[in-house]
Amino acid sequence: MITTMASPVTSPATTRTPLHLWIVGGLSLLWNAFGALDYLMTQFQVEAYMSAFTPEQVAYFYGFPVWVDIVWTFGVWGSVAGSIGLLLRKRWATTAFVVSLAGLLGCSLYTMILTDGLALMGGVQAAISAVIWALIVGLMVYSVVLTRRGVLR
Repeated sequence: MITTMASPVTSPATTRTPLHLWIVGGLSLLWNAFGALDYLMTQFQVEAYMSAFTPEQVAYFYGFPVWVDIVWTFGVWGSVAGSIGLLLRKRWATTAFVVSLAGLLGCSLYTMILTDGLALMGGVQAAISAVIWALIVGLMVYSVVLTRRGVLR
């Protein structure tokens, strides 16, 4: 009797979680937790936190139009959700990072084009904004790649 062995088909249920997912997911969650802390401290106007800014900067933050607060909310919490999604191996992590990217786009539009927020915050803010853009785009691409490989389900 001749038997043939079927080649094992890798399905999302049997795909091993690569070590790099735990590293990237954990570091991204840590990074995004700092963004969430900044968001919460600013939204709740925590004096101890806001005292690190100049009065002009504080007035700028507290003067955000409602739509900026909304896109900032999507940007911050989309990133947190995306990082959690990575750690849970969920394909919706990509959607969460897309939502975050849309929020970042709205905040950047307000800060860099509609107001002089970048000048008010100083050169460090430009560098931080560039890092945030690179990380969100990178995490979005990373989650797409992991979805195509069957790691995220």
